[in-house]
Amino acid sequence: MNFSQSRDQGPSAGERLSKRVMQLRDCSRREAEQYIEAGFVRVDGVVVQEPQFRVSQQNVAIDAHASLLNLMSVTLIMNKPAGWTDGLTPLPVAKPAPPGRKPEPARPAKGPQNLRLLLTPEHRSQHDHSGVRFLKSHLAKLDASVPLEYEASGLVAFTQDFRTQRKLVEDMPFMEHELIIDVRGEVHPDALRPIERAMRDERLRLPDFKISVGSANPERSKLRLAVKGSHLGLAVYLCELSGLDILALRRIRLGRVSLGDLEEGAWRYLAEGERF
Repeated sequence: MNFSQSRDQGPSAGERLSKRVMQLRDCSRREAEQYIEAGFVRVDGVVVQEPQFRVSQQNVAIDAHASLLNLMSVTLIMNKPAGWTDGLTPLPVAKPAPPGRKPEPARPAKGPQNLRLLLTPEHRSQHDHSGVRFLKSHLAKLDASVPLEYEASGLVAFTQDFRTQRKLVEDMPFMEHELIIDVRGEVHPDALRPIERAMRDERLRLPDFKISVGSANPERSKLRLAVKGSHLGLAVYLCELSGLDILALRRIRLGRVSLGDLEEGAWRYLAEGERF
């Protein structure tokens, strides 16, 4: 239900809902706002989550079991589509084309789309089994700290929880990322030998990683890359060493959290018991 201000009640009529809750609950303004944002307050029987909503003669009721002790900060997992910016990764710069080939645009002509535009109730995954009740406040003050290539798709994390954010930042050098690289044509294990030689070359100072052929057919092959830490451009560099043409790049795991069956462009809550 779209609970908007009634037509006969102007936007400045009455008083803020937060003020009414302060009176009813004998609490501070911030506490009143938290009760409202947590979905504990009803106006004429309808849950209202906007503290600035104005009321006059309406009935305002607060859930008898309302408590601020169990309010939680949430973490959201999103399946980023390719060509969307996460706000952390610099946008690509067009590279000169090889002789005889036309240059390709580095980004869509209409400009990049910010991934946060997909953080809406409509884009919540149908496979979200966390059991978390959606609140509008869950989409506010979300931090992101683990970048993913602009051209790549896959797992991106947004969080309100300072403990989760600190772990993603401080433990990132030791946290394993798993990526699937789709390349053109059939790739045999021998094709990865240039990568293996580079791995042993201490002068290159490459991070610890493992790469293998997952599946291969004449049209398309899938490589699995597992690497500790966030190393943008590593997949592209390794494929260039072996002369492989990347068709798609997707991050499917971050630490112990997997993408699973999360649809592209959708998000879900990090479930209780899930840890990076």
